[in-house]
Amino acid sequence: MSALYPWQKNDWQRLQALRARPPQGLLFKGNKGIGELELAINFAHALLCQQPQSSGTACGACPACHWLSQGAHPDFRLVQPDAISLAGEESETGKKPSKQISVEQIRELADFLSLSAHQGGKRIIIIHPAEAMNHNAANALLKSLEEPPREMLFILVTHKAQQLLPTILSRCVAFNLTSPDVPTAVTWLQTQGIKQPEAALASAGFAPLLALQGDAQTGLDEREKLLAALRQPSTVDVFALAEMLQKTEQVLVVQWLQQWSFDLSAMKLAGKLRYHPGEEAAVKKLVESIAPLNLARLQSYLQGAKREAQHTLNPKLFLESLLFSYRQLMVE
Repeated sequence: MSALYPWQKNDWQRLQALRARPPQGLLFKGNKGIGELELAINFAHALLCQQPQSSGTACGACPACHWLSQGAHPDFRLVQPDAISLAGEESETGKKPSKQISVEQIRELADFLSLSAHQGGKRIIIIHPAEAMNHNAANALLKSLEEPPREMLFILVTHKAQQLLPTILSRCVAFNLTSPDVPTAVTWLQTQGIKQPEAALASAGFAPLLALQGDAQTGLDEREKLLAALRQPSTVDVFALAEMLQKTEQVLVVQWLQQWSFDLSAMKLAGKLRYHPGEEAAVKKLVESIAPLNLARLQSYLQGAKREAQHTLNPKLFLESLLFSYRQLMVE
């Protein structure tokens, strides 16, 4: 069990109202990287704990908490894709771990569902991320949600609720998680030793846990060099910039461009920025001569580029095309 994040205190208090009579299906909805799974696990541990503290959190010392810390509690299951559970290791078949939750994983819960609770209380299943269930898995889960065993709680954790079956959504009580405000997230990142917390947070789309990841930190220098070039589109050295960025994950580069594009449009239309605080003067000057239609075209192009970035075979060629398109739309 991990400690609650500072921005989860209000959400935790709201969850306490569900302790007496928790629903049989609970849908945790929130932006990626704010600790949805950690909060769900904390809530599950608190419900299974034999001696919960006055705050509602698990005691960490009773037999139930000991079993949970060892991943061996008989009344708890966590269902995730192999790509998450195996943490990058090869599966038993030698294949790359799947990013989907399969129908076999849901069907394997049948024995668990048919048993009575070991502690005489609740049994809890967490499914994360719920949108990773393929169609057959979602339909298999639906059968259990329609007629759940007594004292069974399903917690579905998702940041893409729109991808779930409407019938699954209708059988769960939605619990919307609070995203942290910028000062709270920046302060927390500072306590974690992040040297440029504001930049890391903006780069990660204001998701503090993503900002904490190594990729977000190692990419800050590349992001700054990219932004320096984007500020002067007419002089962008496409080939040199693509060469510098080719070892950076292509999806991440597109994300940086999308954030920049968003702020260009925000400045043009509303006179404010979201992802690049402190750049108001430079961005305002840049967008003065840019047609709003070209900014809309840029955003549309980047949406398609993000999909393409996940399957590109030649990173350098992809980046060159990306930067050429940016330069063309910004200077024509």
